[in-house]
This record gives sequence, C-alpha cells and structure tokens, in this order.
Amino acid sequence: MEPKYKRILLKVSGEALAGDNKTGLDYKVMTDICRSIKKCVDAGVQVAIVVGGGNYWRGRSSGAMDRTRADHIGMLATAMNALALADSLEALGCDVRVQTAILMQQVAEPYIRNRAVRHLEKGRIVIFGCGTGNPFFSTDTAASLRAVEIGADIYFKATLVDGVYDKDPHKFDDAKKYDTLTFSKVIGEELAVMDSTAAAMCRDNHMKMFVFDLSRPDNIYDAVMGKNIGTIVSEE
Repeated sequence: MEPKYKRILLKVSGEALAGDNKTGLDYKVMTDICRSIKKCVDAGVQVAIVVGGGNYWRGRSSGAMDRTRADHIGMLATAMNALALADSLEALGCDVRVQTAILMQQVAEPYIRNRAVRHLEKGRIVIFGCGTGNPFFSTDTAASLRAVEIGADIYFKATLVDGVYDKDPHKFDDAKKYDTLTFSKVIGEELAVMDSTAAAMCRDNHMKMFVFDLSRPDNIYDAVMGKNIGTIVSEE
C-alpha cells in the first residue's frame, strides 16, 4: 500500500512527549512516537517535525515575566525536545538533522530552508526547534510556516483529541466532531485547535491540515496511509 502523502510536516506537542507525567520526558512514550515516525520514513515518506515545549515551559502562563523573555525561554524548551526526539530516532536507526531558528551551532544546524529540503530529499528526518525564532508566535504558527516553506503536502497536527470539535469534548458530552471544516470557520468561530495566526497562514497558502490523536502513536503512520482517523481542515 502506497502512502497518501510524500512529504509531511508533523507537529508534536511537548505535552505529548511528557505522557502521563505532564512535565519532562516519558522515554517510552517518546520511543513509541518515534517508531511510528520511522515506519513512515521506511514507507518512503519525507518527514519534517516541529516540536513544542509545553512539557517544560509555557511563556503565556509565566505570570509577570516580560513576554518576549518568556517566549525566548519557551524556544529553548523546544530545542531540548528537538534534541531528545533526535536521539530517540537515531537510536532506532533513523538519519536525523536538527535545525533551530535561533543560532546554537554547537548543538544544531541553523534553519536554512534549502538545506532542510535537501535533507528531506535524502531521506533524513528534519526536526525544527525554536519555533519561528520570534516572540509572540506559537509553535502552531511555526509548524504552519515551515509546512509552507518546505512544500509539504499536508500539516499533521498530532494532539490529545481525535480531531476538531465545536467545543471541548473533555468538558461537554454533546461536543460535535467535525470530519472536515475550513480554516475560515476555525478563525471565525474561534475553535481551539490552533491560534488564528497559524490558521490564517494555512488558509492563505492553501496548506491542508489533518488533526488526529497522538495517544495512539501508530496514528501517525495510519494518517500518512490515508486512514480517516481525525479531522481534515482546508479552504474550499
């Protein structure tokens, strides 16, 4: 069976890497996620990853700290997660490169779009750390931006729910799940799947997004193969 997508941008939240611990890294959970990513690569899919940092730090909930400095700390948290993911993937035999939007040449490559694409063409997994490198932009926005820049076929947003709902399914029993919807609807109805900047980036650049549950790591592979396990978001 052939994969439905040739090149994907996968967004992995920091919370997903923490597992039930909520903070730090759960190595079993991370290894399970990496095994599914490896299955995608082995199937011939080019995989780029943007990782969040919420298992270490959340700039927007940092209290009285200056927002710019808080966001810079968050960027460093994503770099730690990027290196951890790279280590787990390499342990499984994957060829990996970490690129960061903030220069830290002793531990990672600087983000260079053409170099990232070349790595993907050679079958290497590329992990993007430090978001966009700018405060006030979320890692969802970074994922949208990188997906557009590298010419991904789709942006995979792996979350802790099995798609997009009209309200929080953890709080409301009557929450309705969407099979498909538009980015304009996400923005207009302020659906909590992503921030409006990220949604506008996808909408304006015709980037499709697939939202699915990462609590079952093999969903990454199933999504690549085209299984209907979440919500497709695109602009009509």
